[in-house]
Amino acid sequence: MALKDLQIRALKAIDRIYKKADEGGLYIEVHPSGSKLWRVKYIHLGKDKRLALGRYPEIGLAKARQKRDEVKQKLRDGIDPLLERKRAKLLAVYNAANTFGEVALEYIAKTVAEGRADTTTAKAHWLLEQLAPLTGHPIADLKPIDVLAALKRIEAKGKYETARRCRSFAGRVFRYGVATARAETDPTAFLRGALITPKTTHHAAIIDPRRWVSCCVRSTPTPAKPSLGWQRKYLRM
Repeated sequence: MALKDLQIRALKAIDRIYKKADEGGLYIEVHPSGSKLWRVKYIHLGKDKRLALGRYPEIGLAKARQKRDEVKQKLRDGIDPLLERKRAKLLAVYNAANTFGEVALEYIAKTVAEGRADTTTAKAHWLLEQLAPLTGHPIADLKPIDVLAALKRIEAKGKYETARRCRSFAGRVFRYGVATARAETDPTAFLRGALITPKTTHHAAIIDPRRWVSCCVRSTPTPAKPSLGWQRKYLRM
């Protein structure tokens, strides 16, 4: 017999769990604490199974029936809803352990083991800090637009060269993710030409030997002047 919302509200807690059935395998459990939980029972491959659908009144009677119908549709499609939910939970745990930040730290640790200099390692950690908007996301879920948004945030501060270096670093992390089966592709490959190229300042070449000697003298770390013989030697070049 189908339940009515008024009946559900009137259900009182007792010293044990009891059930009230609706239709199509849907029922509500009433716990001694007073909580009321929706569940649906079904048979898959000859086994009786039960799936939780949510707590009443957050999930009302109409919504619970809708969820029950979705379960039945999955069964018709050959899908076990309980197994599907378990897989989704495992995938969520897996993704949480494979964020861009986690994979980046693993990649940096790999470079340390390969003997990279401390300054290079420190620079890598600094670049990762600049990419903070990406670090908490599963690396497999990140798209080119996500990476571009993080890089444009850096560009907006006028740090064009930093943005380009961050793109390069992110690309190395994504490729490492692909190699270790945590990512499908490197989205930074699609961002070529999307960033502002820093303007390069070119200095005129020194073609006068006397000016070249003068520059060398000014740049020497010692206050002593070069010998006359040294100047004559390079002036004859």
